[in-house]
Amino acid sequence: MGAPMAKRLLDWPGGLVVCDARPEATEPFAAAGARVAAAPAAVAAEATVISVTVLDDAQVREVVTGPDGILSTARAGTVIAVHSTISDVTAVELARTCAEAGVHLIDAPVSGGAPGAQQGRLAVMVGGPEEAFAAVREPFGAFAELVVHAGDVGAGTRMKLARNLLHFISFTAATEAQRLAEAAGLDIRTLGKVVRHTDAITGGAGAIMLRETTAPVAESDGWFSILSHVRNLGEKDLALALDLGARLGVDLPLALRALTGLGPGLGVGTGTIEESTVKEHA
Repeated sequence: MGAPMAKRLLDWPGGLVVCDARPEATEPFAAAGARVAAAPAAVAAEATVISVTVLDDAQVREVVTGPDGILSTARAGTVIAVHSTISDVTAVELARTCAEAGVHLIDAPVSGGAPGAQQGRLAVMVGGPEEAFAAVREPFGAFAELVVHAGDVGAGTRMKLARNLLHFISFTAATEAQRLAEAAGLDIRTLGKVVRHTDAITGGAGAIMLRETTAPVAESDGWFSILSHVRNLGEKDLALALDLGARLGVDLPLALRALTGLGPGLGVGTGTIEESTVKEHA
């Protein structure tokens, strides 16, 4: 992720400094005019906005507070942006340590994968003070289409974890759908084409994430009829899929969970599903 993100900053007016544990990774950037630093401390000696894209919490700690880390040379007012998906606890702890030196550490995880980074279409979720968010919003725009201020330090990571919760649960649901389709004698690659095509039109799961709260919806609320319609369609189709799975001998635990949880999750309660339908497939 770091390389395509950095590539889009090569023509940044203030210049670009790059650093990597593997010297060969920085060679294309040096050839394009970027300055190369041998260690994180050397980056902080030149830059006041520093993006960190490493693997995990331990590597983030080493890069930021290690013996040759960013904090050893960072000037007051420097903003360290951690794009890695780490624990929100780690982000908060490191931010406190950095604050003692007058340095801002913000958690700024990204979503959109390698294609989004290459196309400059990432989403960045920033956790940190307004002052730090203002400092990074413009440079982040070089590699991101959407830059949001999630809240205080830690909020960016919490938003990324919620986003990825949906991502990987959806993947698990996709494997369940594939098992059902395969058992039914269908080409699951063709099913994948249909899913990608229609999700691009409807927005997929994000299409229902428009309310400001997860509280129950009052019948007088304009959302009630919309979400009730979604629930009714969903319960009907889920019951039909469960019937098909039962006939084909395919266990569909996520479908059963969705049948009982869709309406309450949308805030409109269960619809027309009968208790016997749920028990039949439990």
